[in-house]
Order: sequence, then C-alpha cells, then structure tokens
Amino acid sequence: MDPIEPLIEQLLRLLGEDPSREGLKKTPARVAASLRYLTNGHHKNLDHIVNEALFEEQFGNMVLVKDIEFCSMCEHHLLPFFGKVHIAYIPSDKVIGLSKLPRILEVFSRRLQLQERMTNQISEAIEFYLKPKGIAVLVEATHMCMMMRGVQTQKSTTITTRTLGLFAEDPERYQQFLALIQSPLGRH
Repeated sequence: MDPIEPLIEQLLRLLGEDPSREGLKKTPARVAASLRYLTNGHHKNLDHIVNEALFEEQFGNMVLVKDIEFCSMCEHHLLPFFGKVHIAYIPSDKVIGLSKLPRILEVFSRRLQLQERMTNQISEAIEFYLKPKGIAVLVEATHMCMMMRGVQTQKSTTITTRTLGLFAEDPERYQQFLALIQSPLGRH
C-alpha cells in the first residue's frame, strides 16, 4: 500500500465523506497513483533526459518549438494549471534534438509548481545544456485555482516570459518570436 493512501482516506473522512462507500473504496489508491504521476518530475534527471541529443551544428537563426501542451499542479492549492509553452533559442554551436524541449518542459511541469518558476527553470536548463546566443520562453496557462475558487474567473489566461541573450537585448528578435508563435504556420 502506498503511504499516501491512508492520508487520502483520512482526508475523505475530514471532508465528511465515507471512504468505505462504493464510489470511494478505491479512491485513496487512485489519488495516490495520480499524485505520484503528476509529480514525477521531482525524480527525473535532466542529464538523462537530454542524454546524447546535443549536436554540433552551425545554425545562427532561431529554433522554435511552439504550442507544447502541458499540465502542472499549483503548489498553493494542489489544483491543476495547464496550457501551452513556446520555446525558442538561437544556437551558438550546438543544437538539441527537438523532442528534448518538450521533455525538459515535462520534467518541470510534473512537479508542484508555480508558473513563474517553471518558466525560469525551462530557460535555465536550456542555458545550461546549450549555452545559446539567446533564449525565449513564453508560457500561457489557465489556472483551476482561479476558475474554481477565489475570483472564479473562467476565461483568464496567465502569461509568463523569460528572455535571455539576443532575445532580451534585441527587441526585433523578440518581436519575431512573438509573431511566429501567433502565426498559423504549423498549427493543426
């Protein structure tokens, strides 16, 4: 038995529920498994994720992977937030396998998280492994803690950004990044 299960059973009782009723009998095990999965990024190793997917390549233009979907858990309320991430970098002398950018995102999104911190962590990981000339990360998210409780706003989106290097220094580069993520190119 997962040690989380008795805690969930106790939580159900404290909420006025009967954990032995038909619909809740397996809930502690399901919640424990769900929480383990949703927070498995705490146990992932970025070195293992990036692996041998760094390649020497002279490419001086922007590399952009946009519309990467994610789900995470707000550390303040343990409610989901979800949306899209757009990651761009301008290589110095290395490129990374394109699938590794969504995998880097997954490491950080599968944690109890703040959107602001996750935005920084993604850019810092790319900086560490690639040392590019520039990085831009933009995260668009909907937060269930804002939809279900408190202000109860249904249509708000929170946007966080982090720019480093050429994207921070050159407004035209950053505008190009913004134009490309809004472009219908590559959208299905």
